[in-house]
Amino acid sequence: MAAEPVDVPISDESIKLGQFLKLANLVESGAEAKHVLAGGVVKVNGEPESRRGRQLTVGDVVSVAAAAARVVDSEGEINVPW
Repeated sequence: MAAEPVDVPISDESIKLGQFLKLANLVESGAEAKHVLAGGVVKVNGEPESRRGRQLTVGDVVSVAAAAARVVDSEGEINVPW
């Protein structure tokens, strides 16, 4: 069972999946983002996703293994437990 997603604010209306993975600390680098996306372990809103350039908007939930993060607008503050 996946963990409850943490809220991660973005400053624009959308963000690319590869950038969000790094922002949310779900991966440490762009190279790692590429690797986990190719490995099929990334899900967006419960659906497998392999495109680094996938545009995410407020409300989207991204999960990698047991960790999950939700895109929120910049009004919120980051609260990442890892």
